[in-house]
Amino acid sequence: MRSVEPEVFLVARPELDYDELARYLREIGGETWLERLERGEFDAQNLAEFAGRLCYRSFEPGLNANVTRIRKDQDAYLRNILASAHGSVLEHISFSFVLHNVSRVFTHELIRHRPGVAISQESLRYVRLSEIPFWFPEWAKEDRELMKRATALLDQLEEFQTWMAEHFHLDDEGVPFHEKKHRTSFMRRFAPEGVATGLVWTANVRTLRHTIEARTAAGAEEEIRLVFGRIGEIMKEEAPALFGDYVVEDGAWVPGWRKV
Repeated sequence: MRSVEPEVFLVARPELDYDELARYLREIGGETWLERLERGEFDAQNLAEFAGRLCYRSFEPGLNANVTRIRKDQDAYLRNILASAHGSVLEHISFSFVLHNVSRVFTHELIRHRPGVAISQESLRYVRLSEIPFWFPEWAKEDRELMKRATALLDQLEEFQTWMAEHFHLDDEGVPFHEKKHRTSFMRRFAPEGVATGLVWTANVRTLRHTIEARTAAGAEEEIRLVFGRIGEIMKEEAPALFGDYVVEDGAWVPGWRKV
């Protein structure tokens, strides 16, 4: 048994092509909007603002005869997007995370969030377990008898994985991959649901806002609360105008605006 900690890696974020934006904006006469942008660091926010302004052609006054005034400050503009629940524009903005050393308990919870999400998870049908990586919360680590018994049980399960691999001769010369896959698929049935695994999880900002709130709430499972608290911190740095309305209360991320 190997003790592990869940980790979050942000591996992909939005990147705008400002030349193409300028080419489009010249077509409609709104290219001066680009002069107000801070380029590069907050592309996610710039994309949200662009999508929202395109809906009403509100890059500059006069492009739409119905629009005589516009908000020029991006923070104020995006606060209005959140407050008015114009959440569809947030669906254009996606971030990809590697969630490392999270349990199958965690992933079973996470797959309930499907809209606006893409998932690629490590397959234990193909990836043979040679050890049982496992996360223990702090309160469990402080219980000496619990840790003694839990460690013994996990060590036994780990030893059984090793024994099965030897028993099935999986490392012998010439064993075809389909045979290894068949046996490995069987062997994974003896791994606990708490075994640590990994996945790439991509979600758009609308989904992220909902999931951060739902999975850091007081009643959420403790591992998923830990992970989404970290994701919340990352997103507050990545797009402060889109996540700055949250207040953290005893680990729960409570948004200023819901149902965006």
